[in-house]
Amino acid sequence: MAKIIDFHDRSQRTTDNLIISKPWEFRKACWKNRHFIQILKAHAVGLERSLKKAGHKGGTCVHHPPTHFTLKGGTGYTMKAMYALKDNEREMREAYYLTGLMDCMINQVNPVLRTDILRAMYKKVFSMKEKLNVHWYGPIDHLLLPIDSVFFDTNAYKTSLMNANSLKRLYHEIRKGTEEMFDILSVEYVFYFPNARG
Repeated sequence: MAKIIDFHDRSQRTTDNLIISKPWEFRKACWKNRHFIQILKAHAVGLERSLKKAGHKGGTCVHHPPTHFTLKGGTGYTMKAMYALKDNEREMREAYYLTGLMDCMINQVNPVLRTDILRAMYKKVFSMKEKLNVHWYGPIDHLLLPIDSVFFDTNAYKTSLMNANSLKRLYHEIRKGTEEMFDILSVEYVFYFPNARG
């Protein structure tokens, strides 16, 4: 019977806040926050260690997370889409590629997009949005998630988009860049789910 029933003192256990570990790591936040929070994994490890210690000592949570990015506005909608697709890596990657396409139309300068070719990109974007059920609302500023410069050279990525001389090349550079970003976000960051109650 002892192998089936756990006789350990349940009050000594801490609740695991892990939602899913791959492809991206999502955790429940125990502090009050209205938006997704993006934290470096190196910092999140220390945070999780502190939470476990606090749990063993009768404490409940930290009052403030370590250095982080608060994902709101455009990045907030991107994060909601990624969370909704968290169980399907292929669709997550497609959604992040779609995010790159949207970001390119809104925030990048490219001579190719000053021609009637832009219509083809709009068609592609709207088709992908419907297929993946991904949408952004309200004023849209930044859509791609922030990545510390030690991991990704954003300026080199923007330059590669600016220098793309055909739509095919532009799609290729966006795909290449968003794939690299996706992998970095998977390896280097943890995402904490909003918690209105704290």
